[in-house]
Amino acid sequence: MASSFAASTAETFPAGTPAAAQIFTTVLSQGPLTRLELARRAGLSAAAVTKAVRPLIESGYLVEDADTEARPALGRPANLVRVDGGRALFLGLKLTGDQVFGVLTDLRCRTLLARHAPLPDRAPQQVLASTAEMVRELLTEADGYGVRVVGLGIAVSGDVDRTEGVVRYSPFLEWREVPLAELATAVTGLPATVDNDVRALTVAEQWFGAGAGLTDFAVVTVGAGVGCGLVVHGEVVAGAHGVAGEIGHVTVDPDGPPCHCGNRGCVEAIAADPAILARIREAGGAEVRSIDEAVELARAGDVHAREAYARAGEAIGRGIATVANLLGPERVVISGEGLAAYDLFADQIRSAFAAAAFGSAARCDLRTRPLPFEEWARGAAATAIQSFITEPNRPQAPNRP
Repeated sequence: MASSFAASTAETFPAGTPAAAQIFTTVLSQGPLTRLELARRAGLSAAAVTKAVRPLIESGYLVEDADTEARPALGRPANLVRVDGGRALFLGLKLTGDQVFGVLTDLRCRTLLARHAPLPDRAPQQVLASTAEMVRELLTEADGYGVRVVGLGIAVSGDVDRTEGVVRYSPFLEWREVPLAELATAVTGLPATVDNDVRALTVAEQWFGAGAGLTDFAVVTVGAGVGCGLVVHGEVVAGAHGVAGEIGHVTVDPDGPPCHCGNRGCVEAIAADPAILARIREAGGAEVRSIDEAVELARAGDVHAREAYARAGEAIGRGIATVANLLGPERVVISGEGLAAYDLFADQIRSAFAAAAFGSAARCDLRTRPLPFEEWARGAAATAIQSFITEPNRPQAPNRP
C-alpha cells in the first residue's frame, strides 16, 4: 500500500556519538542541568559534555540559559542546559482489540492533543487503514504548530519484537507475525517504532514519569491482562526472546485456576479482569457482565465480589514480590485500567508483597499511577522519541513538509 502522505527529506537527530545521545537523554529526563551537574550524572568529563552539547545547541535541540538563582558568591551565574520541547513533534498510537488511541506530543513527550477512534475490524490491513486515518488527522492538527513530526510510535499488547518491528503474537488483535513497523511506515511516510504496550509505558515512565532518574524500577499493569516492564541498570529489559517481565504468568497458586498459557494459578489467571468476573460467577454471585458491574457489586458489599478482588490483590502482591526478590528495584509503579478498583485490593497487594518480599526487597517503594489509554499512546510516542535520539542512523522514511 503506497503512502498518500506528502513527502520531503526526513530529519535526523544530530547525535553523532552514543555519548551525545546519553547527554541529551539525561537533560531530557532530569534537566534543566548545569554542565557540571550534567557531566556528573552522565559520568562523563566536562570536555566530553562540551563537545557533545555544542551541535545540539547549534541545531536547536538544547538551549542554554543563565540560572540567576544559582549565582555563586563571585563570578557569573551558572548556565542551565534544557531541551527545547517544541523543536520536534511525535505521534503515538495505542492499539486495543477494538480501538485506536492517538496522541501528538512534543520532544519532551508532553501531550498536545489526543484522539481515539473505533477499530471496525482486526485484520491487519483494516487496522492499518484506521491507523493511517488517525495519523492523517493528527498530522493535520500538527500543521498548526509549524514544527515537523519526525516519528511515530505504536504500542500493541503481546509478544512484540521491537528490533524487527514485528508483532509476533497479539492475543487481543489475534495477530501473528505482522511486520507492523514496515507496514505503518509504508502507509504513513513516518519512521515507525513498534513495541509491546507495557514496555512502551515503561519507557515513558523511565524518561518522563515516576522512574525518571532511577536506574532500577518496574511498571506493573493490571486490567484485561497483567503485565510488567523492567528497567535494570538504566535499560528497559526485553530479554533474549522479548518476553522479559511476564509477571502475569508467574505461578502464585499451583492449585489455582487454569491460565490460557497452559499453566495453573498464574497471577493473570487470578487477577486479570476476566479472572475476577469468572471467580464471582463460579462462587455463586450475581451474573456480572462487565468489570464495571463487578466493581459496583464489591463496593456495595457483595461478599463474592469482595473475595474475588481480595484474592486478586494477594496474587498481584506476590507477583510484585517475585520481581522485587529477583531484581531489587528501587520502585514499582502499579498502573493499568484495573486501578479503577484499587481501593478494593490495595491492602491485599501491600500485605501480600510485605509477606513474600525477602529482606531488603521489602523496602521497594510501591506507587500507583492511574493512567487512561491516552497515556499508553503517550508511551508509544516515548518509544518514537527514544528511537529518534538513540538510533540517529536508522533508515528514515520521507516525511511530509
